Amino acid sequence: MALIPATILTGFLGSGKTTLLKRILTEAHGQKIAVIENEFGEENIDSDILVTESKEQIIQMSNGCVCCTIREDLREALQLLAAKKRQGLLDFDRVVIETTGLADPGPVAQTFFMDDEIAESYLLDSILTLVDAKHAPQQLNDRQEARRQVGFADQIFISKSELVSAEETEALIHRLKHMNPRAPQQKAHFGDVPLKDIFDLRGFNLNAKLDIDPDFLKEDDHDHHDHDHAHGEHCDHPSHKHEGHGHHHHTDDDVKSFVYKADRPFDPAKLEDFLGAIVNIYGPRMLRYKGVLSMKGTERKVIFQGVHQLMGSDLGPEWGKDEARQSRMVFIGIELPREILEQGLEQCLV
Repeated sequence: MALIPATILTGFLGSGKTTLLKRILTEAHGQKIAVIENEFGEENIDSDILVTESKEQIIQMSNGCVCCTIREDLREALQLLAAKKRQGLLDFDRVVIETTGLADPGPVAQTFFMDDEIAESYLLDSILTLVDAKHAPQQLNDRQEARRQVGFADQIFISKSELVSAEETEALIHRLKHMNPRAPQQKAHFGDVPLKDIFDLRGFNLNAKLDIDPDFLKEDDHDHHDHDHAHGEHCDHPSHKHEGHGHHHHTDDDVKSFVYKADRPFDPAKLEDFLGAIVNIYGPRMLRYKGVLSMKGTERKVIFQGVHQLMGSDLGPEWGKDEARQSRMVFIGIELPREILEQGLEQCLV
């Protein structure tokens, strides 16, 4: 049986997850979608309406959020769905897991890699994060869950942008890009998003393309030396001002990203030891990390990525004849010790 693609839908309370989900389930796209939904004081989709209107098969988790404490329940729900599909009792093409607004998507994503039975049935496609343009600046300031949701995203949808000025939306986009340069952003008006931007994004595929917004790297290279993109206090971008205050203020989110580049190849044994040690110590704070690497001893690209403590790598295509063999890595995490990482990586170079 082919692997069932799974999408994790996350976002802070009130960001519009349910609106987007309703749209996905009611649009005439011909796909059968199973939803694992967790109720947690949020508006939950009325399963009766959905089942009768769109023939969806729905398993609702009645016990709070899909996160660490009840990872077992997510596992059971996924196993049950896969078993019913195998037995021909349920017919569906893919699964969408809607987390509660307060969930950390990390443990949900890890379930797909840590559990052999789940890994044999499902392919984690991507994490979609909804961000509410009106309330996000405050939520990102106050709540680490909201910042983590941004850090984990493969795709970010900005909802409710019609409720704020263009300048405020621009400032939010700028801020989100610094937290997560990997994730494309787009506005979602009442869940109106093309399905091609929701499904089959292959965010967890090990591929030779490192998805980092090219403008982000450009800004990195020109504005700041020593590949550092932290803004100084003189940056006058609107996202670094307090709302309603004239003085400059640097929004210093604890979820940050940085890019590491190297022209010399890595020594495979040294790199494996170093990354193993780093993941051991900082794994819980490492949200997503990904790289396309030049390694001693192979003509092929080495592609690696990880979520928290789980890391995987694979051989990609050969380096092109005229292609610069430059390793590029992006790390997204909470208060990651950038200098330690950079110094350690330098020591793993040949």
